[in-house]
Amino acid sequence: MRTRQTQFCFVLLAVLALLILFSTLVNAPHVIGAEKPAQPSGWPSYAHDEHHGAVSSVAAQPMNVVHWSTPVDLHPPNGEIFRHYGSPLITPANTTIVPVKVGHNSFRVEAHNGSDGSLLWQQFTDYRVPDAGFVPGFYPVLTHGVLVIPGGGGTVLVRSNPDQPHGQLVRIAFYGIQNYNADPQTYQDNVLINTPITADSAGNLYFGFVVLGHTPLQLKSGLARVSATGAGSWVTAMSASHDTSFKQVATSCGPALSLDEKTLYVVTTDRQTGTGDLLALDSKTLKTIAGVRLKDPASGLDSDLPSSSSASPTVGPDGDVYFGVVENPYPEHNNRGWLLHFDSTLSQKKIPGSFGWDDTASVVDASLVSSYQGTSKYLLMTKYNNYAGVGTGDGVNKIAVLDPNATESDPIIPRVLVMNEVLTIKGVTPDPEYPQFPNAVREWCINTAAVDPVTRSILANSEDGVLYRWDLTTNQFSQRITLSSGIGEAYTPTVIGTDGTAYGINDTVLFAIGK
Repeated sequence: MRTRQTQFCFVLLAVLALLILFSTLVNAPHVIGAEKPAQPSGWPSYAHDEHHGAVSSVAAQPMNVVHWSTPVDLHPPNGEIFRHYGSPLITPANTTIVPVKVGHNSFRVEAHNGSDGSLLWQQFTDYRVPDAGFVPGFYPVLTHGVLVIPGGGGTVLVRSNPDQPHGQLVRIAFYGIQNYNADPQTYQDNVLINTPITADSAGNLYFGFVVLGHTPLQLKSGLARVSATGAGSWVTAMSASHDTSFKQVATSCGPALSLDEKTLYVVTTDRQTGTGDLLALDSKTLKTIAGVRLKDPASGLDSDLPSSSSASPTVGPDGDVYFGVVENPYPEHNNRGWLLHFDSTLSQKKIPGSFGWDDTASVVDASLVSSYQGTSKYLLMTKYNNYAGVGTGDGVNKIAVLDPNATESDPIIPRVLVMNEVLTIKGVTPDPEYPQFPNAVREWCINTAAVDPVTRSILANSEDGVLYRWDLTTNQFSQRITLSSGIGEAYTPTVIGTDGTAYGINDTVLFAIGK
């Protein structure tokens, strides 16, 4: 009898322990997401993920017709478009999230049915972009079933149920929502998010912000972290760089995470001089682990980081870090800049790429290029424009797949060894603006290109108004579809949706393309 009582007591205690554990999990703070989900699908962020590899998990449909389109700028400029536009996002349920510029400096988010483009809902935000050489883009992010939208005053708006017409909206301030609520107008006037928002696999958020004037907390420009439970922390750009001249995180430069998500890579810059540092921070504490000054590999001078660029770091499958800069002196490299290359600790400078200006490198598994005979496990895809009339530029604008571990002489400055060209392909449409350059073609207008491993191809957008599928087996454009008559414009991303729909932005309109 005593044995049965003892067994009963043990069972009762076990049941009580399970009930307590269940209650703890249910009632734990859970603002954004605390559990790592299954392998994500869709396209949840700028350049697809927190490493910025821009690799799709599904095959892009044949690019036969435009299924639907919608404007991303309701007040487009006349003539050339010196504005960046945020990346469309695709949920696992195939809802297309579209960032839209609605006024001089005002924005909203629209959710469209990915199949037919019908509007599901829209959400206005009080977000404003800071001044920059090109008008910066507006960059929400999807994470753990919610949409995180940049808000005014350095806050973020978390919208639940992005696939549904109705969802709860919660505002979070990295410096404390109680501080924001005590003086919202001051924070609205003086604190602005200035980068894409990056989300890690646990739902923690990272973004840069600039401070334009006095705030009650005496905030200074820097980098913010909002945990999955809504807790905020931040570090100033000056303290992170250990240099009082570096006053902010580079505008439009999205933070990137290491493969194990323990290290956060950010770029800090001084807008007056245009110079900058690439930093490695502890992703939990934001403590600086390492940093490196961004140098021109030809001259040894500090590289230029103009506020008109939208380049972000890319972390390769081996942990190496890549970031695009402009050359110094300008235009010694024909305004191509350089793709700087470092190991994961930033202690070793490695082979640079011969183009970096306003471009976030995409990752290409080496197996996708059947002609490749090298030893690298992965390659990099970048723009390869050679701007007509800039330096010695001849207007022969290309895109390229490069080997990050093999060298050749730079085509512009031969004394510099750069990443070996595995594949290059020239643009199609002659550029009538430069009759003195008979081989000049319209330039490529992408800041991150979608890689499709299933069909061994890359989707790239051109200023001739055409979206191209670059076949990596034949090194030919296997498909093309006209989106506009063509216009000079700032660079935009290409994206592949959950159902394989291809997305490109041309002449201020987002196009959804498929079979």
